[in-house]
Amino acid sequence: MGGRQMMFDGMDAMAMRRQVGERRDAALRRIGGGFGEGANGVGGFTLMEVLVVVAITAVLMGILMPALMVARAQARQTVCRGNLRQLLMANIAYSMEHDGQFVPAARDMWDDAGLWRWHGYRPTRDAAFVSSQGPLAGYLGDGQVKRCAENVEFAAADRWAGSFEKGCGGYGYNMVYIGSRMWQKPLPAAGWWRRMYECTTRTDEVRKPAETLMFADSAISRQAGVVIEYSFAEPPFAVFEGAVMTGFYMSPSIHFRHRGRANIGWVDGHTDSREPAPMPGDNVYGVDSAAAGLGWFDPVDNTPFDLE
Repeated sequence: MGGRQMMFDGMDAMAMRRQVGERRDAALRRIGGGFGEGANGVGGFTLMEVLVVVAITAVLMGILMPALMVARAQARQTVCRGNLRQLLMANIAYSMEHDGQFVPAARDMWDDAGLWRWHGYRPTRDAAFVSSQGPLAGYLGDGQVKRCAENVEFAAADRWAGSFEKGCGGYGYNMVYIGSRMWQKPLPAAGWWRRMYECTTRTDEVRKPAETLMFADSAISRQAGVVIEYSFAEPPFAVFEGAVMTGFYMSPSIHFRHRGRANIGWVDGHTDSREPAPMPGDNVYGVDSAAAGLGWFDPVDNTPFDLE
């Protein structure tokens, strides 16, 4: 009798353990969904296994995300260089049909009209330039100057003071040496100063096309933390009546927006990218140029811009 009672007691204990296990598994299924055994008895994932997978995924994302960001930045820089090359080819084609002269950078600059730029025309000075009406429109595939792929947040304004070069796409032209004759000594002729902007450099006057800048990533800053579009790639030193004024620096307009580098387009049609040279000091508007990503590349003089 005693042995039989012990057997029944053992069976009751086993039944209780089985019930506890079933309740535990049911609770795990309610809490974790796929943890433990499924409803059909198929083995799922334990909580520890899921946590390990999550941790591994987080580590992989931490490794891959910086590489993906770099790859995307490189792709944007490549697209930007393609835009520059299109501008180079358009200007070279323009010169072939205009007696070897490159497109004027700002043909009405002397009159301070501000309606014509190399990249477009506008009916009033408080409007954005329309590239489809500009002098290069017929030489661009769709008649448009494409915007830099880096998607810089250029400041926008409705008035001339804030958007005076809006519409250039973030690219600047070497006006001093290519898009005008500002580099030349004045001629004793009536209307010379006006013609200095209307007439430009001829292709046969550029002695080293592969070393002479034509276009570049550009912007200018008139307020800390803000950049606006700017149509010209300014050399470090101003030029007046054919003389280089080395006593002071111009406000830099080359914009090193591609992970600290700027894309440059050269007269011979090739493009490359350059990094900024150390350049402390504020521009004429009192803005720290380096902090705004603006400056020049080495050598910091007019040799990358001039015709020699």
